[in-house]
Amino acid sequence: MPRLSPQALPVTRRKPLYSRAERARRDATVWTLVQAILAPVQFLVFLVSLGLVLRFVATGEGYAIATASVVAKTFVLYAIMITGAIWEKVVFGRYLFAPAFFWEDVVSMAVIALHTAYLVLLLTGSAGPAAEMGVALAAYAVYLANAAQFLWKLRMARLDAGAAPDAAHDPAREAAA
Repeated sequence: MPRLSPQALPVTRRKPLYSRAERARRDATVWTLVQAILAPVQFLVFLVSLGLVLRFVATGEGYAIATASVVAKTFVLYAIMITGAIWEKVVFGRYLFAPAFFWEDVVSMAVIALHTAYLVLLLTGSAGPAAEMGVALAAYAVYLANAAQFLWKLRMARLDAGAAPDAAHDPAREAAA
C-alpha cells in the first residue's frame, strides 16, 4: 500500500471564527477583558463547589457550605452570561446565538436552566438535599461540556490569529457585519 505524504492529503479550510471587522470589535471592547477575567473565576468557583458538593454527597456533611458554593457558582454564571451576551452584541450584533457561537449558546442555555432549577428546588424546598445536589452535579457536568466548547473556540481563534492576514478575510461575512 503506498504511503501518502502530508502534502498529498487534501486540505480542508474551515471558516474563520471572526471576520476582520468582528475581530477588531472583539479586540477593542472592554467586554473581552471582562470575559477573560470572569471565565477563570467561574472555573475556580466551580472547582471549589464541586469538591464541597462531592464531599456532601459522599459523607452527608457540609450541606450548608456546599449549598452556599452552588449559589455562588450560579451567581457567577449569571454574571458571565449577562456580560457574555453584551460581548456577543458588541462583536456580532446580536445578544445570543450568533452563528460563530450558536452551539455554545445553546449549551449555555442548558447550563443556566439547570443552575436555575437548582435555585428553584432550594428556595421552594420541594426536594431534599440529595436531589438538590444531584441537580447541581448535572448542572456542573453540562457546564464542563460548555467550558470545553469555549476552550475549543479560543483555540480556533488563536489559530486564526496565527494564520496569514488574508486567511481570515471573508468578504461575504464582512459585508454582513
